[in-house]
Amino acid sequence: MCPAPPKHKAAPVTIIPDGDHRIRIDSDAGSLDAEGLAVLTGHVLIRQDARSVAADTVTYDEKTGKSVVKGAVDFEDPRLRVRSDAGTYDALGGADFDKANFQIFERNGRGLAKLMAVHPDGKVDLEQVRYTTCPVGNQDWMLQASSINLDTEQDEGTAHRVIMRFKDVPIFYTPYISFPLGDERKSGVLFPSFGHSTNNGYQLEVPYYFNLAPNYDLTVTPGILSARGVQLGGEFRFLSASSHGQIEENFLPNDTIEHSDRAYLHITDITNLGQGLRFDTDIASVSDSNYFEDFAVGADQTSVTYLERRAELLYYDDAWRVRAQLQNFQTIDTSIDAGDRPYSRVPRIQAYGLWPVPNSSFEFALDSEITNFLREVGPTGIRVDLSPELRWSSRAAGYFFEPAVGYHFTQYELQNAAFGDPSSPTRTLPYARLDTGLIFERDSGSEGQRTETLEPRVVYSYVPYRNQNELPIFDTGLPDLNLIELFRTNRYVGDDRIGDANQIAMGMTTRLFNQTTGTQYLSATIGQIRYFTLPRVTLPEEITQALPGQTLTTLPGQQTLVNLPGQNLPTLPGQTLSTVPGQTEELYRASDLIGEVSLTAYKNWSVNLDYQWNPYTSQTDKSEVLLQYHPEPSKVVNVGYRFQQDILKQYDGSFAWPIGGHWNTVGRWVYSLQDRQTIEQLAGFEYKSCCWRIQVLQRRYVTNHTGGLNTSIALQLELTGLSSVGKPATFLSKEISGYSTRDPDAP
Repeated sequence: MCPAPPKHKAAPVTIIPDGDHRIRIDSDAGSLDAEGLAVLTGHVLIRQDARSVAADTVTYDEKTGKSVVKGAVDFEDPRLRVRSDAGTYDALGGADFDKANFQIFERNGRGLAKLMAVHPDGKVDLEQVRYTTCPVGNQDWMLQASSINLDTEQDEGTAHRVIMRFKDVPIFYTPYISFPLGDERKSGVLFPSFGHSTNNGYQLEVPYYFNLAPNYDLTVTPGILSARGVQLGGEFRFLSASSHGQIEENFLPNDTIEHSDRAYLHITDITNLGQGLRFDTDIASVSDSNYFEDFAVGADQTSVTYLERRAELLYYDDAWRVRAQLQNFQTIDTSIDAGDRPYSRVPRIQAYGLWPVPNSSFEFALDSEITNFLREVGPTGIRVDLSPELRWSSRAAGYFFEPAVGYHFTQYELQNAAFGDPSSPTRTLPYARLDTGLIFERDSGSEGQRTETLEPRVVYSYVPYRNQNELPIFDTGLPDLNLIELFRTNRYVGDDRIGDANQIAMGMTTRLFNQTTGTQYLSATIGQIRYFTLPRVTLPEEITQALPGQTLTTLPGQQTLVNLPGQNLPTLPGQTLSTVPGQTEELYRASDLIGEVSLTAYKNWSVNLDYQWNPYTSQTDKSEVLLQYHPEPSKVVNVGYRFQQDILKQYDGSFAWPIGGHWNTVGRWVYSLQDRQTIEQLAGFEYKSCCWRIQVLQRRYVTNHTGGLNTSIALQLELTGLSSVGKPATFLSKEISGYSTRDPDAP
């Protein structure tokens, strides 16, 4: 166990009237020598304001106000304490000591100096110094310097000709270093970070931090990659009463592998311009399509396909929400065909309004959008969409009943329309929706301390069919079926397609929670869509599914396919087609069954399960399960499984676990059953001592675009009370669910 830091006991203070800074001296005996100096002996104590000096012998000169102290000298003020064998004390508050042991209270810093001078303004000068924040009896790390200057008022220190020793081994030298004495930020050189990766070789970075102002700062990070060359990174952060954001950049001139300049830039800003008016910017750019492949770490980071550039102005009041946006994307994966890349939306203007009808339960809503779509390939142009809606709502403690009717109007003005398609197509259609449900509650538990609910919900949707084959596809897609999509009237996202519907979505939810705290222990939902008529609107790439040996005759806009034995074709959300003897087509009028279960706060265990099952083929189309055991803040184990028919089948396990008084381990393993290979592997350990912490992490992962393997290793050394060597491993909180870098023993 680490010894607790000594508790600081303030020196005795005599209450003196304002402006009275007289010196008071207590001693066992005293005399005057031939020169008229007062010689005090035996437990001598000098007190002035909040300072005190104790010594065996004090020679006091009343004319100069200086005292020479000898033998077991103990000096103390509110910021530091000094012990020495000899020194001087000045009535102005200054002091000098030889071979001084010192302690800085707020930082728990201590050390030894050959010479030490304490000034009345709180500054301290030391020569031939050894400094550490380790507790007494421990010197695992030590900062050795020819001189150190401490400013206890500004809570900062500077040192010259510094050797950093770790376990008495010199690991770093600098002619100058600056470090904080408290928790306030300050400018100065930060300690370097070290690492190695397959792509970049050995890597060294030495950041310099500029504390430019209380509300903005800058970190400049020059570095060298042994395999590529010299790079310069930077991060500028700003915060004001009305805005906040940051600018990140990295520039590597003349990459020796690619023989070109490599760069990354990311700008974010959110500015409140006034009441109900906000400006939001998020712009990212890289120099080439291989940037993330070469410099990012981990399978997720190397799989970036697009970078967004977005700037938008938002306005909101009691009735309106208006968004004016400029947006485009940089395509990182250049293997994507030009015709499959996203459109730029310059501009895009959305306006949503909601107005209660006076003295009634009705509401009138208007959802509208006008967008100009641009791309080098395919049709371009303007799309205008207006969707007025009238709602009626009745809600009480045990039920809700909310019918709505609305109307869609969509108009296009196109350039480069497909051959034979109109340049100004229009789509109009009405729709209706009824959303209703019940909420049953009952007490649960041995003392009725919990509440259990049963919540059935039904949503009926009606949207008539409109042939939309002549409309372009700008930003519309078909999302995965889940509990959110289950109750949506339009099965598509985006306004280029509005699916016809004559269907009813049914779901049942049960919850269990604590009545006092509101903590939820269990939530479970199951749902399904029942179709009264077959959905006919499709996207160009959509097809329907057939059972082995079945031929499908499709409706207008669908493709005709023959599914031979052994084939497995995809399906529309929730749609399955099959035949019975003597029939050409028979529609099973139901979607897949969707289920979600979330179990939390049960003896440190939690379970999350998402499941999608096809009742007609008796196959699981999609499933995901995560089991977590989290008994303590420093202990967590996760086991997961992800499956999507013909697309994905993965195991995912991770943990963070202490294995001794000072040792912690972390790890993650992602394995693809389809590819029969490890997608990502992470292993590391951490040793935590009284005044330092070291963490070593090794990662091996498959890069998304090339499928190659990359290996990296990173070192982080944190010296308590000084700084850290290496970047904080904040990515571990993303890699390991439940992981926290916060010290569980910290207050």
